[in-house]
Amino acid sequence: MNARAALTAWLDHLTHERRASPRTVRAYGDNVLAYLNFLERHRGEALSVSDLGGIAAAELRAYLAFRREPPPSQNGGGDEGLSPRSLSQSLSSIRAFHRYLDHRLDTPNAAIDLVRGPRIKVGAPRPVSEDQAHGLIAELSLDPDREDWEVARDEAVLTLLWGCGLRISEGLSLARRDAPLGDSLRITGKGGKTRIVPVLDIVRERIDTYLAALPFALEADDPLFRAKRGGPLSPRHVQATMQALRSRLGLSDRATPHALRHSFATHLLGAGADLRSIQDLLGHASLSTTQRYTQVDAAGLLAAYGKAHPRA
Repeated sequence: MNARAALTAWLDHLTHERRASPRTVRAYGDNVLAYLNFLERHRGEALSVSDLGGIAAAELRAYLAFRREPPPSQNGGGDEGLSPRSLSQSLSSIRAFHRYLDHRLDTPNAAIDLVRGPRIKVGAPRPVSEDQAHGLIAELSLDPDREDWEVARDEAVLTLLWGCGLRISEGLSLARRDAPLGDSLRITGKGGKTRIVPVLDIVRERIDTYLAALPFALEADDPLFRAKRGGPLSPRHVQATMQALRSRLGLSDRATPHALRHSFATHLLGAGADLRSIQDLLGHASLSTTQRYTQVDAAGLLAAYGKAHPRA
């Protein structure tokens, strides 16, 4: 099998077995195709799958350097170099492709893991954008080391945190009797304060998918989310999952599970929700705590103004 046929097989795997979104499949395909094109130009010949097992770390580093500053002689001078974040995302795609080659086509390449991505400048604390949240959840399905039910569980947890604005402890406090979810959910937060949050269809669907795949039988009072061996899922697992995802996608280390809760608030604010309603949904005791989201949203508005206004 040649390298391009392997790429086609991988994209088919992502689409039909991992249920990745068309946008995710297209992005991964574009990244890996650019990588293969470079390698073929570099080596002066078409690549086989066995050739991919012998790609050296130096060749991958050369590819990343090429994408950072493409020489005009090879691209006609029309392309701009990729940002460090985009380079990290490209490297994540390449690593995912090589994991597939290892697991499905018996073609490991240890050298790929020796290459480190570009350093990402950490900015001010900020919530995860809508596109980044979608990307984080989509990335879960690309991990071949997790069983399908584990992928469904992690998709359900992250979608729950983002879609309902929950803290990790609140999301993991759900019991089996709470599902299937209704139109709203009663949550007991800090200080024993109870609040009602609406449940989006996508949150309900993700949890239903997880329950359908769950290999363990649960009693009504058992925690809803389970670890690999059947025990309750720990907050540390959710944090480690987000850490791995943001590393693969080149996101800031501020992209934590709690950042999804921040995103819930800022997205509502940007859509016109009032602060009092957001305060109730988040379970904040003080409105001053909720008001910090106005600063985040104002920064986003100013950035959009600067890009769009003809006089900016």
